[in-house]
Amino acid sequence: MYAQSLPVWNTATRQDEPADWLVKPVLEKAAIYQSADGKNIILYNGLLKRSFRITPNVACYDFINLQNHQQLLRSVKPEARIQVNGKSYNVGGLYGQKENAYLVPGQLDELKANDSDFKFSHYQVNPIKTIINWKSDGWWATNKKQATGKTITFVYQSAHYDLKNIVVNVHYSIYDGLPLISKWVSIQNRSTGSITIGQVANEILGMVEEETAVVGSTTQMQPPRGIYFESNYAFNNAMRYILSDQTTHWKADPAYTSQVNYDYQTPCLLEVYPERVLSVQVRQGDDFTSIQTYELLMDSYDRERRGLAIRKMYRTIAPWVTANPIFMHLVSKNDDEVRAAIDQCAATGYEALIMSFGSQVNQEDTTIQNLKRWKALADYAHSKNIKIGGYSLFSSRRISDSDDVIDPKTGKPGGALFGNAPCYGSKWGLGYRDKIKKFYAATGFDIWENDGPYPGDVCASTTHPGHKGLEDSQWQQMTIQKELYHWLNNRGVYINAPDWYFLDGTNKIAIGYREVNFSLSREQQVILNRQNIFDGLWNEIPSMVWGFVPLTKYQGGGPEAVLEPLKDHLKDYKALMMQYYGAGVQACYRGPRLYDSPATKQTVTGVINWYKKYRDILNSDIIHLRRADGRDWDGIMHVNPQLPVKGLVMLYNPLKQKITRTIKVPLYYTGLTQSATFSEQGKTKINVKLNRDYTAKLTFTIDAESYTWYLVE
Repeated sequence: MYAQSLPVWNTATRQDEPADWLVKPVLEKAAIYQSADGKNIILYNGLLKRSFRITPNVACYDFINLQNHQQLLRSVKPEARIQVNGKSYNVGGLYGQKENAYLVPGQLDELKANDSDFKFSHYQVNPIKTIINWKSDGWWATNKKQATGKTITFVYQSAHYDLKNIVVNVHYSIYDGLPLISKWVSIQNRSTGSITIGQVANEILGMVEEETAVVGSTTQMQPPRGIYFESNYAFNNAMRYILSDQTTHWKADPAYTSQVNYDYQTPCLLEVYPERVLSVQVRQGDDFTSIQTYELLMDSYDRERRGLAIRKMYRTIAPWVTANPIFMHLVSKNDDEVRAAIDQCAATGYEALIMSFGSQVNQEDTTIQNLKRWKALADYAHSKNIKIGGYSLFSSRRISDSDDVIDPKTGKPGGALFGNAPCYGSKWGLGYRDKIKKFYAATGFDIWENDGPYPGDVCASTTHPGHKGLEDSQWQQMTIQKELYHWLNNRGVYINAPDWYFLDGTNKIAIGYREVNFSLSREQQVILNRQNIFDGLWNEIPSMVWGFVPLTKYQGGGPEAVLEPLKDHLKDYKALMMQYYGAGVQACYRGPRLYDSPATKQTVTGVINWYKKYRDILNSDIIHLRRADGRDWDGIMHVNPQLPVKGLVMLYNPLKQKITRTIKVPLYYTGLTQSATFSEQGKTKINVKLNRDYTAKLTFTIDAESYTWYLVE
């Protein structure tokens, strides 16, 4: 598709102030336009506008947040940078901008292309393609729809003789309903032999600086906060994206000579690339696809609002993370215990059973006898309408000198994140992948909980069949892992994974906790778990994370730390369940059974029925009210302006005496504007007028060491 076939941009029809997309659905659809003179391409969805000059080469010159009219760019840069056979080349870009602090649109006609760069050939426009073929049927998800919008692909070629059969595609997707663009690069090798791809920077932006400093260290200066970047290349076991990010690099811009900083060190040049990917062989006729980067525009410094925006992004681009089955983490020694646990799940309303670490399932055993055994148990679970899965360890183990990752510093096994670990590109690693596929294809298991691998574990081996050496080891291990995740998604398998692989098909990660804390007393665990929930749900939605409840001994501790016998600790058991389910968070209830008496069964069933009744609002986003500190009340509130029940407030009293408190409840994100009805535990109703700041006063009383909850309508 070429410029003349696109609709013409008409500024006069694009002046309306957009509604708050975090409260009201945006009706404007993403679209791609051309300017009347055919020189520019405009991406627009009512919430953002990103514009490109396409002659004499492509350069992005305008990136504006229409919610607050903030211009993000101060200068034009190349569209990408790639390394081919050891040499670096710019893709797109225009040159000659004299003042890099700002760009006046009229200056675009004065800018020139560089003949040594990859130059623009043509473009194509298509609907957004799905990344993961997610099978949503049978899972309890709040969003089963894939993201929609438009993708434009700018196609580039080089006049250089050595590169004439190399085609570079720079892709942009603009999404319906949120201020989000994604970008990635693909390189097609149409030459007569293999080529080596080195570092690929799929995004380069000359951005408006956030703050300035004349002299001194710039390491503490804030990079621009009007935009949030996230790529599908993140890991380090931190359970938080900001610490897992491997690709976002804020740099100084030497071309920006009018900046305030005396040494030109202001962090205002963004480059996105994985640092440890330096040499990937691409055979004749094959393609190389870079990481994909998501760029979410922000209109506020408020932590809650920024978090809500990120959460909406996840719900949209990775809808599989909204699946949230109710599962048990079974510790078992034999098949009879598995069947008994399945029966208990069915009897109490649980929906899934995961064979925990320490149980007898071995997914690496692909003998006919083992596969038949676990298929029979899976069939039994399915006959009870229960999903079944199991834990599998990859990392934190030693296989052999020939299969473990090789430390580049020593040339010997070791140096991994947890000491020793196998390399996914080793013969054993590739065999592990194949065994997992065979096990799931043969048994019909529904859930895979894997511990590792961590592809940050680079490997200096030159004999592993899955990678050439150190410089491609991280990339190839990640590629192998992603392929397995995609394969499992194609079969409808739910994936609990230990790192930030959400954008490539994983469903859930740990909420973030210290394992040894589960050897502390139940009283301590109750408070600590609420702190973990509060801290772990700023940028994450409840279904993305899991917590932990040790029904039996875990990481040490005495009888004061566990819930068994369950019938003797019903108050603590229910308290732990209510605060997890009340947050919409599934916990690993790890033990041999869910109940041990009629009273225990009634307690578990009662909590599960309550959760299912209010499941939609409990799986909605959280507003943070007050963090647990053991000194006074604490609480959270779920909000969803699209539901009949607009909010659900969970309030806790950790003290040993009854309390009465009056608080201001922030109701802006419920969508309510004039009044709200609070009903305590769905019963007594109180109608309250909203203040001008969308807050409402609520007075509540909670018994000692107890809780209450309110519906908001």
